[in-house]
Formats: sequence, structure tokens, C-alpha cells
Amino acid sequence: MKWRQRCTLTPAAAMETQILFDLLRPHPGESILDIGCGIGEIMERCIAMGLDTAGIDPSPFMLDRALERLGHKASLFRGYAEDLPFDDNSFNHACLFTTLEFVADPRKTLEEAFRVAKDRVFIGVLNRYAIKGLQRRIQGLFGRGVYAKARFFSLWEIKTMVRELVGDVPIDWRSVCLFPEPNNMGCSLEHWPLAQRVPFGTFVAMVVTLKPRFRVRPLALPYPSGSRYKESLTGFAADSGKPFGKES
Repeated sequence: MKWRQRCTLTPAAAMETQILFDLLRPHPGESILDIGCGIGEIMERCIAMGLDTAGIDPSPFMLDRALERLGHKASLFRGYAEDLPFDDNSFNHACLFTTLEFVADPRKTLEEAFRVAKDRVFIGVLNRYAIKGLQRRIQGLFGRGVYAKARFFSLWEIKTMVRELVGDVPIDWRSVCLFPEPNNMGCSLEHWPLAQRVPFGTFVAMVVTLKPRFRVRPLALPYPSGSRYKESLTGFAADSGKPFGKES
């Protein structure tokens, strides 16, 4: 699901990832689910911060790449964002990092993220009203690359969906504007607090703090599997050597 396949992060991508942790503020030992984990870039950072990390993606190719990258440091599951094979409140946090753009049902994806997380949910999207977002949409119209199937969102669209799904909960957001910098001086302007409050930035990041709630949902049936992902009550996972959510 995740379209990013860089081995090293660009300055802009590094800023986007940093904003994730600045907003989410997770504590070591807490659990996090990366929905649409791709090749594991975000999970790698989560592991480095001491988080109990899991990822889910529908693509076996992406999961194989993530397994090569992370080994057994994270639990990897195969599944779709619209139907997560986890019980309610299974994780402290959930992460949707450039995932909504490529799912079949963004609203259902958000609903599932809010269901499986009990504390906070991070949502990072490519802004449809940014200049770069307009360029990507034009590329998609001509069927060029991954943008041909991508759907772009604005800050206000995401906020509206969040309010409709979980009500008047606390929301905090930032953006990455990608200002042009002369003489290859880097992305210094993007670090200004005021610049990160521009709603037309290329990348919009949001954290939703959830209110306590209790729901019951039957677990998904296990899939038959001949792959390297272990079969469990919640789907497929790369065997990490310990039950998920248990500290060694």
C-alpha cells in the first residue's frame, strides 16, 4: 500500500516523519499499528523509539521487503485497512501515513483505525490544495505512476470525517510546506512554527486524541497460509518470537 520505497529519506520526508512523532508523542513500551506499512520505514523509526510495533499491508511484496528490513523486531500482518483483523482497543496508537490516498474506502479506513486504537491516531496525507499536490493530480490524470490511482485530501476534509466518526475530540495538526531554499541551504523555513500551521502545505499531519469507549466486534477468521507469515486469530504475522503486546 505504501508507495514510498526510498532507502534514505529526503529532507522533506524526514520532516514529515518527525512531525508524526512530535504530534503523537508516544512513550517507550506503548504499542502502535502502522496501517499500510509498506516496506517498513515508519515502523523502523517506531522500533528505534522503543515502541511495541506492528504493521499491516495487503501486499505480500511490501511485507517481504519490510521483513527483510526489520527482521523479527515487528509483527507484520497481511490485510486491508478497511477491515483490520484486530480486536477493539488493541493498540495504544494507530498510524495512517500516506495511506488514505490509496485505499478503496477512506472513511471506513479511519473508522477501523479509531476502533483498534485506544489513545491516539496519526493521519498524514498529501494535501490536495498544495501546489505540489496539484502537480501530482495532473500526473494522475495522464496515468503516470502511482498518482493515477491516488486520492488527495485537504485538512478540512479529514477534519470533517473525523468529527463525523468520533465526535468532538481533540485534534492537533501541522504541515510541511516545502519552501524553495536558495543555495541548497536545506529546509530551514519548514521548521518555523508558523510555517507548520499553513493549511496549504504539501503534507498535512493530524493527531486525533480518542475518548474512552467500549465496543465489541468478533475477531476475523484466520486465513489459510503457506507463506512466511504465521497464522493467528488475527491474520498473518511474521513470527517475532513472542506474543504481540507482551514485553520480553
